[in-house]
Order: sequence, then C-alpha cells, then structure tokens
Amino acid sequence: MLNLFIIILKKRGDKMIYISSIIKNKMTISKNKKISIFIGGGIFALIVLGLVFYGGVEIGKKYYPSINLIEGLENKESGIPPDVDFSLFWDAWRIIQTDYLKNNDLDRQKMVYGAIEGLVDSLDDPHSVFFSPERADRFLDDTGGSFSGVGMEIGIRKKVLTIIAPLKGTPAYNAGLKAGDMILEIDGETTEDLAIEEAVGKIRGEKGTEVVLNIYRDSFEKPRDFSVIRDTIIIPSSEVNFLENNIAHLKLMNFNENAPNAFYNSALEIAGRNSSGIILDLRNNPGGYLEISVHIASWFLDSGKVVVRQNIKGIEEDVLRSSGNEAFSEVPIVILVNEGSASASEILAGALRDNRGVKMVGKKTFGKGSVQVMEKLFDDSMIKLTIAEWLTPNGISINNNGLEPDYEVDLPEDWQEGDDDPQLDKAVEILNEIIGR
Repeated sequence: MLNLFIIILKKRGDKMIYISSIIKNKMTISKNKKISIFIGGGIFALIVLGLVFYGGVEIGKKYYPSINLIEGLENKESGIPPDVDFSLFWDAWRIIQTDYLKNNDLDRQKMVYGAIEGLVDSLDDPHSVFFSPERADRFLDDTGGSFSGVGMEIGIRKKVLTIIAPLKGTPAYNAGLKAGDMILEIDGETTEDLAIEEAVGKIRGEKGTEVVLNIYRDSFEKPRDFSVIRDTIIIPSSEVNFLENNIAHLKLMNFNENAPNAFYNSALEIAGRNSSGIILDLRNNPGGYLEISVHIASWFLDSGKVVVRQNIKGIEEDVLRSSGNEAFSEVPIVILVNEGSASASEILAGALRDNRGVKMVGKKTFGKGSVQVMEKLFDDSMIKLTIAEWLTPNGISINNNGLEPDYEVDLPEDWQEGDDDPQLDKAVEILNEIIGR
C-alpha cells in the first residue's frame, strides 16, 4: 500500500487555506499479470504523481513562496503585503533560533519589538518612533505634565542630538543648559546615531541621581561637561503677569494635556484686568499637541480662520480652522520667540502672523513642522508616526526652516531668568506703539 500526502494551497480572500489530501493508491498486482503491464502502469502512475507534485509546487510558489515552521510564536492576524517576500525575515528568525549560541535564553517578544523598532528606524525620520508598552507609559507620563528627569525637550537638528528647550526652574535650566546646545555624549557614551527616545531613556532616571551631558555650544571653544541631578519635573503650562500700561505678559511653556486649563485660568486674569495688550511669550516652548495649539489660537482669531494647513503625503491638504470664543481677537498682540520655540508654538505664532499681521520679536524658531500621531497596537505598545508636514495659513513651510522674527534681538550669553530682558523690552516698546501710548 502506498500512501501519498499532498499539501495543496488554496487562496480564499486574503487568507491561505491549507487542504490536506490523502491519496491512497492500493496497487495489488497479480502475480499472473504480465511484467509489461506492471511497468506501463507504474510509469503512468509516476507521470500522474509528477504532474500533481509539479502543480502543487507551482501553486505554492505563486501564493506562498516559503513556509517556515517557527516554534513559540502566535500570529494574531495576517497582514502580509502581496509585493514583499517576508520569508526572508522568517529565515533570519529561524537561523537565530536554531544556531545562536544562547538560543535557549532568547526573549522572543523582545525580538519582535526589536524588529518593529528597526522597521520604524528604516524610515530615517527622527520623529517616528516605536514604543514598547513600558516606554509608551513613560511617554504618556511626559505629556501628562509630570515625570522624573532633568526637564528639557530634545530633538534632532542636522543629525545631531540637540536641546530644543530647557524648562524654566528645572535641573536642566538651573545647570545652565540652553536651547540649541548640542548633546555629544551622555554619561560618556556618544549620541551619534542615537534615536531621540533612546536618548530620553538614558537622560531620564530616578530622582537624586546624576547624569553628565557633554555639550557643544557655538560660543564654546571645545565641548564641556554639564552635571545635572535628576528631580521630579512638574511641567507648568502657562503663567501671566502684568507690566506697564496694564500690558499682560502671557507665557505659554508647552501644549501638553494641562495646557488648556492653565491657559483658561490665565485668560480669565487677563480679561478681568481688561488688559490693553498682550505679549505672548513662546520662548523655549517646545510644542505639544496640535489640537491644543488650534484651540488656543481660537482665542486670538475670528472663528473660521485658517490656523494651520497639513500637507498629507504631498498629495492632499487638511485645513484646521479656529472655532472658539474669539475673546482676544481684537486685543493688540506681540509675540516673543527664540530657538526653543518649536512645533505647536510655531503653529500658533504662524497663525497669528498670517491672519492678523502680529509682529514677532526674538530669534529664529527651531523649525519643527511635522505632524505625528500615536497609534496604539493591540498589546499597548505604540508607534509615533509622522503623517504630515504643516504649513502656515499662507502656505509657508516651517519644517527645517523655522520662522524669522520681525525684530531680531539677542540675549546676553550668560542671561538668566530675572535679568534685564532686551527681547521683552522690545516687545513692550512695539506694543505701546500699536496701542498709541
């Protein structure tokens, strides 16, 4: 008795279904039959079997180039793109699993996360990042307004890890770190080719511990080490104080989850004082959520005005418009910006300049004009992915360009909070001219 097991591949929709057929060919040859009949029947059977085998192979090649049996894995869903031979990945996986020296100690889930991280890294976009569940929790803590670390926003500029802005009153700020500082080493390890989130992981740590950052600044002859003691970071979102002629000096530090409520409280103070004008201070504001910047812009613009244009994949445009109470839409405004003004703060500044002709004072902004979304995966890991670039209402691209101030004013190299502020003084001068005082 000859039992033949033939696996036939059949495609149904977008899934491969394996159908096992068993062909049982009982060949009982009578001893009395002629040998020629035996040989002829055998040849015929071989031809039939060959054709069936060849057909099965060709079907397999067409619909599923390679089948590798990998132990210890479970696929929740199949999402294999039709134009990619993913068998290469499974070949590499199989080789590691069978031949690696310490294959008994493999952490398969970590390997999967590493593969996804490499996939996102291949985009060569410093703002697109994969987060394991633990890293996703830390990231959400950061945007929630409180975490343990040194208190600064970092990014990639010209392929160098760069400080976007130290937050006022934090260890980074008190240590003398400034917007635009380039971080060359973290605790003696180079930052070359280091992803932003990897750098964040190395800089953050338990309260009371030390991290040493090797910093290069344009005014330095050579890099210097800055020792920073980590602490619990409470991120303020806004504060307001009142200057001469009842001018409101409104500082927006970020656009995190706490920003709308904090801004609302500051706005009530300004409205209660019936301020003659507002200096909107966006210096060292590294940004945050796009929708929050649109929400705050709506306080300063008539309803329906374009706040930002999003260029999605270069083929379509999404326009976000103001929709708010317009409380400050006719109040005279001057904006303060510097190298640490980035992302959502640039959106707000660009919207007020293009719609109302609001003047800017300070230094050229950082130039972070791309939009990211957070996509949660089924195990609570996340991908932060760049989906668009944004333009000002007049169609000006900010990404890698920044916004040029109408009045460029420098601060002294050793300037600290509380010192005379030439940028603020210039803004007050301009605002007084606008309101006629």
